Amino acid sequence: MSAEQSGVGVEAAGRPLVSVVFPAYDEEENLRPLYEQVTAALEGAEVDHELVFVDNGSSDASLAIIKELAARDQRVRFVSLSRNFGHQGGLLAGMFYARGDAVITMDADLQQPPSLLPEMIRLWRDGNAVVYTTKKNYKMSAWHTLQVRVFYKLVSRLSGLELSFGQSDFRLLDRRVVDLIVRLPEYRKFLRGIVQWVGFRQAGLEYEVADRHAGSSKFRFSTLVSFAIDGILSFSLIPLRASLLFGLVVAALCIGFGLYTVSIGVLNLFGAGYPLPPGWATLSATALFLSSMQLIAIGAVSEYVGRIFEQTKGRPPFIVQDFSDDLAGPGADREHG
Repeated sequence: MSAEQSGVGVEAAGRPLVSVVFPAYDEEENLRPLYEQVTAALEGAEVDHELVFVDNGSSDASLAIIKELAARDQRVRFVSLSRNFGHQGGLLAGMFYARGDAVITMDADLQQPPSLLPEMIRLWRDGNAVVYTTKKNYKMSAWHTLQVRVFYKLVSRLSGLELSFGQSDFRLLDRRVVDLIVRLPEYRKFLRGIVQWVGFRQAGLEYEVADRHAGSSKFRFSTLVSFAIDGILSFSLIPLRASLLFGLVVAALCIGFGLYTVSIGVLNLFGAGYPLPPGWATLSATALFLSSMQLIAIGAVSEYVGRIFEQTKGRPPFIVQDFSDDLAGPGADREHG
């Protein structure tokens, strides 16, 4: 089935417009080669394109370089955020202002190959509303690889999503999917989960992770933990149900232990002579155990309540301080902070 038959993404007449979004935080050494490689990759894709750079509160010369590229090439547009709103905030800002019939998001460190862009566009033309990517290899330590594998296993198991090891935010989204995601009222958007949750026809590609062109990774273990918590709490009530189930199990054990103790006492009244369980040690261990479980349950509930509190405040996921003069994408008629 062709893209024209499916109605996915391609305009009825003329070449479709593809937007490529790059969130950038302190990537001054990578931006020029990134621009050159992406532009070269898109030349033979038979599409019009725009490049949307999102400066995520950089402290180096990233914004100046982006503005230089925008002055040289009218297809380059930029959004400058008032501070670092995190990787997901940068992606959302770029998606908000991208005008394309399809939007591709990728990192600015050149570890994700621009040479894959024509194949992603081809799959989109074939009728896929989402083209996601997974990494073939991980150039990291065994300890870091273990952390990532545990992350995907844990989030997949607890959220009900089928997230595979090696997924990334390097993906193509059809215009309909972008509009739907941007308009979702959630304050904390876990994009890797949401993209799968929205459905539509999806196709996947694998790629070899390249060495970082310059600079150091901004992705830390704390970021991975935050990602895992967002993914689980955004798509699952399992932590709350697990607390309830564990409470029922502990209550049943306590009732059983209580009945056992009472039974021993009653039998001893009739001269059975069974030793009663030690008193203070048993009580202390039980009290400490139950108290710790209560704190864990309260912590799980607090995470959900905290997210409700964040949602009710209605703060935007990003704040724009500067942007291209021609910044008039689908988000231009909506408040963006």
